[in-house]
Amino acid sequence: MRRGADFLVERVLHRDGLILVINKPAGIVVHRNPRRGAPAEESLEDYFDALRFGLPRAPALAHRLDRDTTGCLILGRHRKALKKLGKLFQQNRIEKTYWAICRGIPAAHTGTIDAPLKKHNDPSGWRMVIAPDGQRAATVYRVVAAKDGLSFVEAMPQTGRTHQIRVHLAEIGAPIIGDPQYGDLTSEDRARPMMLHARRLVVPISKTGAPVIVEAPPPEPLKRLLDGMIADPELSPSR
Repeated sequence: MRRGADFLVERVLHRDGLILVINKPAGIVVHRNPRRGAPAEESLEDYFDALRFGLPRAPALAHRLDRDTTGCLILGRHRKALKKLGKLFQQNRIEKTYWAICRGIPAAHTGTIDAPLKKHNDPSGWRMVIAPDGQRAATVYRVVAAKDGLSFVEAMPQTGRTHQIRVHLAEIGAPIIGDPQYGDLTSEDRARPMMLHARRLVVPISKTGAPVIVEAPPPEPLKRLLDGMIADPELSPSR
């Protein structure tokens, strides 16, 4: 069932003349299916026309989030803005902070996971794997809190590879609750909503002005788990 044409309007977190930042919901892909003859699937792009806000064209995606990942997603409002955003992403100048609830507690509570990733195809589909001949991928992380075998992790990707945070946290023994592919999770853990949220963006889109800083409130399933884990103010997230 399709949503109302303007359902993204109330999810706009930031708007200026160059960019929009929306709070992406879970369970929806960002791109329309480009394969000819493939069945139509609901995507965020189906609803971008309602985000023109007076401009002649709808905004366009500057990057992507996985279907079940929530949180901050940047749209460029016109070609000039998209070109600027493309350069910022290419130069890794956009700061991204993700929140994740993981099964297991990393042995090191802070660190950098530097493990190259490549796409692997097999009869069941595709997945990203750590491989020496893959593209460089680095994720800075810290454990904010831990309770009952779960950890609340902040992850700051330094590169933008597909499924990067999911693979990297699984590699250090902390797969993300709800992840359908990676890590050693029970069927019950996999059946839950994926607990990965793009919490914060810092976008230096202006050459002279302050960067755009945007935070997305966590969705209710993630918030409920966080509320049960963060009892000590010393263990509050950095942002």
